[in-house]
Amino acid sequence: MDIRVTLDGRPVDAALNDSPAARDFAELLPLALDLEDFHQTERITDLPRKLTTSGAPEPRAPKAGDLTYYAPWGNLALFYRDGDSANPDLLILGHIDTDADRLAGADRITIEAAP
Repeated sequence: MDIRVTLDGRPVDAALNDSPAARDFAELLPLALDLEDFHQTERITDLPRKLTTSGAPEPRAPKAGDLTYYAPWGNLALFYRDGDSANPDLLILGHIDTDADRLAGADRITIEAAP
C-alpha cells in the first residue's frame, strides 16, 4: 500500500506492507508527528492509539528505512540504522526510501494515504 510521507516538509517515497498492523496503522492516517532520537538508531514518536498485533509476521531485524511499531510502548519507530536483531515486539509496517542522514535528522513526519 503506497503512502505519502513528508520528512521536515520534504516528500519521500514510502509504502506499507499488507500486515494486519500496517492496515490498522493506515486507518489512523493522516498523521503529523514530532520525532525524537532513540539509541542513535531510530526516530520515535507516540501514536494516538495502540495497533493490533494479531497475525504479526515472523520477526526480522529492522533495516535502515523501516517504519516499525513497537507494541509494548505503542510507538512508531523509523530506523535510520540497521537494528541489531529480530524482536517479536517490533512489527515492521513498511519502508521509507531515502538516505540514512535524512532519516536521522528528521524532526517531523507527516504520513497520508496516497491518492
